[in-house]
Amino acid sequence: MSGTRRAQPTPGANAAIASSPWIVVSVGVVVMVVLLFVALGTYRSRGPVGEAFPAPEWTMSLPTLPPTVSRSVTEPPAPVVPGLSPRSTLSPSGAQPAGPGVVPIPVGEGGAGPLPAEPAAPPPAAPTAPKPPATTPAAPAKPPASPAVSGAYRVMNAYDGAFIGEVLVRNESRSHQDWTVRMTFPYAHLVTAWIEGAPQGGISRSGDTWTFTSGVDLSPGASVPLRFHFDQTRATRPTSCTVDGAGCSGLR
Repeated sequence: MSGTRRAQPTPGANAAIASSPWIVVSVGVVVMVVLLFVALGTYRSRGPVGEAFPAPEWTMSLPTLPPTVSRSVTEPPAPVVPGLSPRSTLSPSGAQPAGPGVVPIPVGEGGAGPLPAEPAAPPPAAPTAPKPPATTPAAPAKPPASPAVSGAYRVMNAYDGAFIGEVLVRNESRSHQDWTVRMTFPYAHLVTAWIEGAPQGGISRSGDTWTFTSGVDLSPGASVPLRFHFDQTRATRPTSCTVDGAGCSGLR
């Protein structure tokens, strides 16, 4: 210690420091800030021996997880329906989307938000029944025209399986008319026939049917009796009697 000589403090410097202590404090703060930044930079860049810090082993052994979308703390998780994927866009009922008029975007597909649902197709129009064809009202049926010539049958006399009968022929029209009388008598024998009070006409037979024709035309409103004599008959009235196709009256 005898050979070493201490430096003597400068009286002027000590006096300046003693009179201004904030200079020392400021210098100390600046030095501490610089050291703090140096320590932080060294810790982030290199280790104690000048090499980069290796990544922890537990971070390298973990598998990579798929990206997920964070949910709100107050939003309950959606129930999973059996048979449907958790990422399905169908509602639990399986019939409609999750919201009216909105199609939800599945989780993990990066959708920006719900899209408007496509408008539903209008229901098919109900088939209309074909209209029935228009029908015109049927014209009222005209009453059958009265025959121009009529006939009335009667039995004048009957005895021992024979009889004499008559058909009164009358012209109902306003013009002269000829006439034809047809009568059917099964199993009968005609004895004779004549037109009373008028020229005689013709007589013919076809099986059991007898045909009598006029000798002259009847004038409008006139009448003439056709008489006949039958024997070996089973009845006094024919099974059929017509005058110009119209039935005779008096058969019942």
